[in-house]
Amino acid sequence: MIPVHVAIIMDGNGRWAKRRSLPRAFGHKEGVKVVKKIVKVADSLGIKILTLYAFSTENWKRPHSEIKFLFSLIKQFIKKELEELNNSGVKLRILGDLSKFPKNIIKEIEYACCITSKNIGLELNIALNYGARQELIHAFEEMYSQGIKKITEKMVSSFLYTAGQRDPDLVIRTSGEFRISNFLLWQIAYSEIYITDKLWPDFTENDLKQAVVTFQKRKRRFGGI
Repeated sequence: MIPVHVAIIMDGNGRWAKRRSLPRAFGHKEGVKVVKKIVKVADSLGIKILTLYAFSTENWKRPHSEIKFLFSLIKQFIKKELEELNNSGVKLRILGDLSKFPKNIIKEIEYACCITSKNIGLELNIALNYGARQELIHAFEEMYSQGIKKITEKMVSSFLYTAGQRDPDLVIRTSGEFRISNFLLWQIAYSEIYITDKLWPDFTENDLKQAVVTFQKRKRRFGGI
């Protein structure tokens, strides 16, 4: 059985560049190339939802020059790949708070989401300025503002950025780190986790396929026997 929703913590761009005595920017550029490949193979495998952790709320702590470069990569990726994504039936969705992003990038992102909004193929979630704790606070604030008194799990889920989507079946983290890093904390309560030592720029189509094969061999009991 192919996982319906796969979420990936794309980690290791900086270390990939450092090992080659290159600026961190080179690692991020290579990482973007991998994104394009993984989106294609995910679609070909029959994965319905792919969530990629691109920029966390904690990433603002990085040097301004690196953040600026990341913004330019995001804008570049959307402008360059939008036509192909749209032609492939990919539906783009952003998870996170874009309000702190430069206005020109927000405009590009909103345009891309609008253009692909009616597509029925792979749902591609890009987590930008995303933090799971912040997402939950936002959800609770929205419920409070609407005067909702009775809170259920279904209710909370309906106020998250992923509202209407199935929770991830599989979470992949690259670079060998054993951390969740404030990623989809509510949604991954029963997700299977796959850790690989590969740094993100070295992650291949075969690595994704191997993660899926490993997932298929696991027994998901959801607390039962």
